[in-house]
Amino acid sequence: MNARMTLLEWSLVVLLAAIWSFSYLFNRVALDDLPVVTVVLGRVGIGALALAFYLRFRRVALPRGGGVWAGLFLLALLNNVFPFLLIVGGQTRIDSGLAAILLGVSPLVSLILSRLVGGEERMTPARIGGLALGLVGLAVLVGPAALSGLGGDLLGQVMVLGAATSYAAAALYGRRFRGHDPYAVATGQLLCSTAVVLPLAAIVDAPWTLSPGWLAWGAILGIALLATSVAYVLYFRILATAGATNLLLVTLLVPPGAVLWGTLLLGERIAWTGLVGMALIILGLVVLDGRAGERLRRAVGRLTVDAKRAPQGAPARQFLGRNIRQAAEPPLQIVLYLPFEIRSRTTI
Repeated sequence: MNARMTLLEWSLVVLLAAIWSFSYLFNRVALDDLPVVTVVLGRVGIGALALAFYLRFRRVALPRGGGVWAGLFLLALLNNVFPFLLIVGGQTRIDSGLAAILLGVSPLVSLILSRLVGGEERMTPARIGGLALGLVGLAVLVGPAALSGLGGDLLGQVMVLGAATSYAAAALYGRRFRGHDPYAVATGQLLCSTAVVLPLAAIVDAPWTLSPGWLAWGAILGIALLATSVAYVLYFRILATAGATNLLLVTLLVPPGAVLWGTLLLGERIAWTGLVGMALIILGLVVLDGRAGERLRRAVGRLTVDAKRAPQGAPARQFLGRNIRQAAEPPLQIVLYLPFEIRSRTTI
């Protein structure tokens, strides 16, 4: 597991967040005509069938062995069944904004759980600080009013926090499937989820008596094929190389993605607090990644050495020059270059 993600892994996390944030639109349309458990059944059932056909086309076998399938069943409970039901139940009691903030603690929960079970995730100051900045940005994005609900319905908050913990546990537990094809693992998980949700939907919703419109069918297909089949292949691909905590950073990126999709497709306006929240989330991810900080330290170190070696009163340009251009990006060049330039201009 890489504590620091590569550019490809960051790209996959952003892509997964974009897909899952778009699922909010699918859900909004589907729930106009269908009850919740039926929507979940359509999501996992159609998603499982699509991946099963794809595995058949690729001639990739499903995992074998009773122990493997028992693990996939537990993974399905932790990653699909429990969080889906807890989130839906919790959102009937608390606002969606507060729910988004509470779900955003998943990476931090993953980091804590990993330390408790002796996992590979390291609890460094940069990671904790980056996650804290991300959570603050998430709170600013959804609006300070959402935090007023913290003193409200305790059961609803506990349910959503339970979903966040379930997601974190699923990401940690899912590491045991690293050696398997991600398509096969995603298919097995969705098949197990379908086996659990199908009888529940039959009892609660009796879906054969429903008559959804074509828009609802389109939304179900979208959430099943894109936000489930494709998304979980990306999920297990990221988990295999980047680790559980890095994977769950997607929970910080989904709300900003939903806001952007709403702006692009629904004409919704972004308040200035939303822009500030997005900036804080991005800053938190930059801090968590750590490369920008290391680059800054190296740049300052090189400049300090050059400054000590320079003759007294020599212009800054003589000892900075090409090094300052190589040390940092243009904004950082200006910040680091200016103090030396001022000093050289004032020295006689």
